[in-house]
Amino acid sequence: MDLRDYFKVFGRRWRLVLACALVAVAAATLVTLASPLKYTSTVRLFVSTSQPDLASAYQGGLFSEQRVASYADLVTGPELARRVVDRLGFERSPAALRKQISASVVPNTVILVIKVTDRSPQTAGRIAQALADEFTSFVKQLESSSAKSGTPIKVTSLGPPITPRAPVSPQPIRNVAAGVAVGLLLGAGVAGVREALDSTLRKPEEVAELASAPVLGSFSYDTKVSKRLLTDYRSHAPRVEAFRVLRTNLQFINVDQRSKVFVVTSSLPGEGKTTTATNLAIALAQSGQRIVLVDGDLRRPGVADSLGLEAKVGLTSALIGRVALVDAIQDWGTDGLAVLASGPMPPDPTQLLQSRAMADVLNDLRRAFDIVLIDAPPLLPVADAAILSAQAEGALLVVRHGKTTRDQIRACVERLGSVHAHIAGSVLNMCPHRGPNGVSYSYSYAGPAGDDVPRPANGKVLPSASTRIAEPVGSRPAGDGGADAANGVG
Repeated sequence: MDLRDYFKVFGRRWRLVLACALVAVAAATLVTLASPLKYTSTVRLFVSTSQPDLASAYQGGLFSEQRVASYADLVTGPELARRVVDRLGFERSPAALRKQISASVVPNTVILVIKVTDRSPQTAGRIAQALADEFTSFVKQLESSSAKSGTPIKVTSLGPPITPRAPVSPQPIRNVAAGVAVGLLLGAGVAGVREALDSTLRKPEEVAELASAPVLGSFSYDTKVSKRLLTDYRSHAPRVEAFRVLRTNLQFINVDQRSKVFVVTSSLPGEGKTTTATNLAIALAQSGQRIVLVDGDLRRPGVADSLGLEAKVGLTSALIGRVALVDAIQDWGTDGLAVLASGPMPPDPTQLLQSRAMADVLNDLRRAFDIVLIDAPPLLPVADAAILSAQAEGALLVVRHGKTTRDQIRACVERLGSVHAHIAGSVLNMCPHRGPNGVSYSYSYAGPAGDDVPRPANGKVLPSASTRIAEPVGSRPAGDGGADAANGVG
């Protein structure tokens, strides 16, 4: 991964990184608020030797520097802690007192710095003063026992203990800054792990490779997409243009075949297959082709509700012979779009869809329409879409950006392959508007009248659905099919 890849990961996972940073800052704030105030008292001691001449003084200075390094360890030892506890009459143990004491040597000097930390500034000062006094006497006792004449080392206090009024702990600014740094690092790590484990699809080339079929279109995410149908063919809105691109690409699938049947499906529910099928049918109808949209989802139908049509009469009504197919088809809009709703929900949709009656219905629709679009259930939960795809030119697989996984696409390909069907093309849906995988259309071409969509020639009105179904096979004049080149470009 180069630097751009890291920025892409951050662009996709910035919410996760920000959440980790906020959690870390909140934790640091809580720790800061819960921590008691602590004060530090400091006392400085000077270690020296008494020498009669200059040469001896130099040697004594070196001796003091060697000694003061050892004294720093003695300050925090158990003996001095016991003496201070006895002197001040504390109830705390010497071991507990030792944790409050620290000692250090100023580099290249014989000055010993002793610090005592306590919740009370007065107590910290008392301990520091007692520690300086006890240490002075302790060193005198220790050095005199090892010397034959006097004490070679002298410890002198450089003043009373200094105790600032401001507490040394906690430090809110430092703690919050540390929380931000830790949170960002933690968030970056979590984002990296999530990215490595993420198997969802975001790039068209990944979808094309897994599905072994081209990506025919990409659509951006829109929360109100189910309420925005392509009713205005003169519109050049980005989403309208996207469906025109999909419509155009769809023309290049099986170009020699006069009438085509496509099953619009997805791997799982919630990926936008019904909305895609509905708008694609409208876009195809606006180009002057004979289009019928069939609601083949007999479990959770949605086409009739999207178009405001009657759902009680439709496909199942025709399959069981309750009504004729010609009477079950409804017209929608002014562009000649025919719609075959789902009809009453059957107890066993799979058996009904693989019946001989269903094959006869598809054959009748093939003869009457240029393109038959079937909105089918998702592929993975049920077998309905696979059964329908086996009777069609292929399936149009709707893939949800950042939701559909690689394993789901592989499972879809495998399920279709088991019935000798295939994915004719895929659609990448709900893409972000911006970012590395965003979808945008900043350019569109319009003719002088603002209409780049071919319309029926000479102002002819397309025949109704009932007229098309009743039309004998071969009665249409040559060149009148919607798959002809004159109507094949959107």
